[in-house]
Amino acid sequence: MELKHVAVFCGSSRGVDPDFARQARQLGHEFARQGITLIYGAGNIGLMGVIADAVLEQGGNVIGVIPHFIKDKEVCHTGLTELILVDTMHQRKQIMAERSDGFIVLPGGFGTLDEFFEILTWKQLHLHHKPIGLLNWKGYYDHLLAHIRHMHREGYLRESNLELLATAAELAPLLEEMSNMGPSSDLKWFEPR
Repeated sequence: MELKHVAVFCGSSRGVDPDFARQARQLGHEFARQGITLIYGAGNIGLMGVIADAVLEQGGNVIGVIPHFIKDKEVCHTGLTELILVDTMHQRKQIMAERSDGFIVLPGGFGTLDEFFEILTWKQLHLHHKPIGLLNWKGYYDHLLAHIRHMHREGYLRESNLELLATAAELAPLLEEMSNMGPSSDLKWFEPR
């Protein structure tokens, strides 16, 4: 699968480790180099702002999707290639999903996890077949991945559910794995009674 438009879910904070912002900047430069359009939540703060600025400064394209109530708080990036205003958070996620060929998750908080798990659940339910990648820089998502494996061991996730997600610590192998992902082979996501 060719990834020409990739949605990135990430923090509206830079966090405490400055290396995450440096890596987000490198990711933005790599998107521009490869001609990948960034689709994201249109913020000008945190890792969101870092990656958008990095794509733009290298001449790449950035599409931002933001609800009016967040834009009104003056955290909206004003220099994007395209800005899409919506009314709700759900509309934001829906448009990002429709416009993207795949999804990458960077470090973030509740909002990032909300976006990640919703798009992952949509894939589990066969509402889309696009690749999802978790960029696990410096082990940021180690605990989450361990919990997902725990959910499988406890019988809440099928073995095939573990194949819905690509993970890597670096961008190049993550993009390669995402490009090689096909649709899920398991058409059932639940056990019959």
